[in-house]
Amino acid sequence: MLDMTPTRWPRLPEIDAIALLLDIDGTLLDIVATPDAVRVPRDLRAALARLAAATRGACALVSGRLVADIDRIFAPLVLPAIGAHGGEMRVAPRQKLRRRGVALSAALRGDLARVASLDIGIVVEDKGYSVALHYRGALHYEQRILQAVTRIVAEHPGEALVVLPGKCVFEVKRGDVTKGEGVRELMSHAPFAGRVPVFIGDDITDETVFEVLPCFDGIGLSVGTAISGPHGSFANVAQVREWLGVLARKGSG
Repeated sequence: MLDMTPTRWPRLPEIDAIALLLDIDGTLLDIVATPDAVRVPRDLRAALARLAAATRGACALVSGRLVADIDRIFAPLVLPAIGAHGGEMRVAPRQKLRRRGVALSAALRGDLARVASLDIGIVVEDKGYSVALHYRGALHYEQRILQAVTRIVAEHPGEALVVLPGKCVFEVKRGDVTKGEGVRELMSHAPFAGRVPVFIGDDITDETVFEVLPCFDGIGLSVGTAISGPHGSFANVAQVREWLGVLARKGSG
């Protein structure tokens, strides 16, 4: 068994018996002013590559980002991935992308994009499957953005939408596709099937994954205080990366 510290965290099975499932923003990478501004530290990329080898490919990134965007920021490393909050999936690096969701209508996406006219500090991230409105540069507009988003969602009742509040972001997506359901499907495919999933996430969009982990006797760990992981938590992103580095060294030793 592999020890984890501090002691309040669970003990893990051997690394070749687990499936690592890792959120990105706020978990592996610090949240920055705009989604395009993130940078992957070299040592993190190296640790993930070692962990992918040690788990025989059962190391996946689980994100609200599109898979193409995940590949861009982690390049040249390519890993299995769940993108667009479960709207996309790739079980293996060379496998064809599976589309699990339906894109939002152009009319809805256009209405949401126009919310950015409230202030220059609002950044629109149109992912097709969802639209995220980042307001880190316009914090004083939080309530006005939420009011506008709520009104727009009400004007499109046929799309079965949900509004996901995040860290200085409101994201609109369909409610029938989630990270949790993406993980449930991923765990039915080799090399993930039959393993113990170990998931790390940091915000409300990750709660659907925590909900499905008991189906696989999985382990859920959170980051910070925004949500509570059922088996323990990391204080911050730096601690997650440090732990992954240690796990990678143990697993490849």
